[in-house]
Amino acid sequence: MSSSPRIAVVGAGLGGAATAALLIKEGFNVRVYEQAPAFARLGAGIHVGPNVMKILRRIGIEDALAAQGSHPDAWYSRHWETGDILARIPLGEYALKHYGAAYLTVHRGDFHELLVKALPTEAVAFGKNLTRVEDRGHDVLMHFADGSSESADIVIGADGVNSRIREALLGPEEPKYAGYLAHRAVFPTPVLERGMLPFDQCVKWWSDDRHMMVYFVTGKADEIYYVTGVPATHWDLKDRWLESSKDEMRETFRGWHPTVQALIENTVEVTKWSLLERDPLPLWSRGRMVLLGDACHPMKPHMAQGAAMAIEDGAMLARCLKEVGVSHYGDAFALYEANRAERASKVQRISHDNTWLRTNEDPSWCFGYDVFDIELVTPQARAVA
Repeated sequence: MSSSPRIAVVGAGLGGAATAALLIKEGFNVRVYEQAPAFARLGAGIHVGPNVMKILRRIGIEDALAAQGSHPDAWYSRHWETGDILARIPLGEYALKHYGAAYLTVHRGDFHELLVKALPTEAVAFGKNLTRVEDRGHDVLMHFADGSSESADIVIGADGVNSRIREALLGPEEPKYAGYLAHRAVFPTPVLERGMLPFDQCVKWWSDDRHMMVYFVTGKADEIYYVTGVPATHWDLKDRWLESSKDEMRETFRGWHPTVQALIENTVEVTKWSLLERDPLPLWSRGRMVLLGDACHPMKPHMAQGAAMAIEDGAMLARCLKEVGVSHYGDAFALYEANRAERASKVQRISHDNTWLRTNEDPSWCFGYDVFDIELVTPQARAVA
């Protein structure tokens, strides 16, 4: 292995960009390969909890993101028809005091831009669509759709639910359609009218079989976002997302509270997305390749912790590589999985069940987590437990 081992991160999404930034902070030689031709402000809203903000503190973008986002005083859960409060989970100053960092909601694209800008320009290669990967024992050779190829000493698969790295480790397998779709829309905040409740900064409206999560994506509260969870028996996996419409939204949420109706009526554009999952994987790494985030444990977004788990994964992987050393990558990968699998699986399970914060509960185990502060368990200790 060279005196400056080469670490390749495949995928420059939130998890990949955060992982690369943390590794570079530790002095590792890192290059990120992203299939998109350039950065673009994509996506809509995202929650960023204290567990993630502590990681962003290490990267150096915590304050910049906090200045952009909305800081909800609480997470509210409300009854779909009456608007009655089902749960109120304190955030705001409570989060700062009890969890050690802020809880905010923000536009995913703004968050992503800060992460990408935290990387040296030369560390990111855009337009690199990975088609095939070979672990040759002494290194890993990556082949891209543009005909180029590059090698690295280890490869980190942060390339999403249809990961090429996961496929190389475990063979081709379609993800599972979870039986639900999500409508997504971001638009200027509507004017309050008669019969409407004042907009909560962060609220989830619940019925027995569907929900709508609503929150602001700017500190000015001038843009609002909603994402739904709606049962749908069939979905063609070739379609990751499709256009939706106000008419479809009106029918899907017929009879819901006037505040929800106002959101639908003021929607500018709305899309619908399939929610995909995988069963827990039998392994997270093999040889010189390792997985994180959706490549490893894709989950429904019902805890608002999918991206958080990818970023936590990256932070733990960086911690383990620093502790063990890249030359002992196998031990580092085993240590990483031993300290991430249980937590990621728990979040994956609760996200699947869609019970998170529907009633008053203590979320300290999730929000209070600090990936840099927890005591590491050895792979052997975890196996015995």
